[in-house]
Amino acid sequence: MKLPPPLSPPTRFTHLTHLSRLTRLPALPRLPGPRLSSALLGATALELFVLTGRLIVYPFGLTPERGGTGPPAATDPPTTATTVTAALPATPAATPPVVLLHGFVDNRSAFVVLRRALTRHGRHLASLNYSPLTRDVRTAAELLGRHVEEICARTGHDRVDIVGHSLGGLIARYYVQRLGGDRRVRTLVTLGTPHGGTAVAPGAGVHPIVRQMRGGSSVIEELRGPAPGCRTRFVSFWSELDQVMVPVETACVDHPDLDAVNVRVTGIGHLALPVHPTVAAAVREALEAPEAGEDDATAAGATAVA
Repeated sequence: MKLPPPLSPPTRFTHLTHLSRLTRLPALPRLPGPRLSSALLGATALELFVLTGRLIVYPFGLTPERGGTGPPAATDPPTTATTVTAALPATPAATPPVVLLHGFVDNRSAFVVLRRALTRHGRHLASLNYSPLTRDVRTAAELLGRHVEEICARTGHDRVDIVGHSLGGLIARYYVQRLGGDRRVRTLVTLGTPHGGTAVAPGAGVHPIVRQMRGGSSVIEELRGPAPGCRTRFVSFWSELDQVMVPVETACVDHPDLDAVNVRVTGIGHLALPVHPTVAAAVREALEAPEAGEDDATAAGATAVA
């Protein structure tokens, strides 16, 4: 899906360093921005463009990609979900696979731009399609856990990285924080995820999993609980023009036990987060940031910014 160039002024990212020890994402210079009304108008136009494109490519994300290097038939997962592994160049042993997890009533087609950006840099990718009829974040998190184990067994890696959009990020966080997934997940990147619960939840009256995304839900309250020793690092991208996250800061990870950085995005809305080229480049850089404890030479090479 071809996207227009970034809005003017360009999308920018700013670290909230008081929440994190991860400071390796590049900070682009802050420029005078447009008035909010103009920015909102531009973001809304882009959201409509993305939505149109999403509807066009949606059917192609319902089934596994052909010609990929997926698991053998004997280890295929249950029909309630689909794991997709793209045909990619061989990756270095130290580079973990990346699992892409879509949002509510979406599928793997949401990551068409991000997949291209990560593929170009040799990352091994796997997409999990969970059913739109899934009624509980906890159930989806358990399903994610099983697929992570399958991916690790298939690739020989001990850990993975996960990128989740919206509800996908909340499912992944629950897996990491409440189901012991921090043992397997090195970095969790979330895009427009309601970490603190959102006041905007269309369909909450008819779909239980939507109600779980609201502030004060049992799932949100569980995630507020202690998480001592969590080994996963979090990078959360949030947009000041995200009309689905109310308030917009709910898409930030704010937890005393978690190693997290919140990256502010300007100029785009909720649907554009996983498909905007600038966001895709920043996600790739976040995934390439070395872990704490790696040698100084490795860290120094990763922090160089042109």
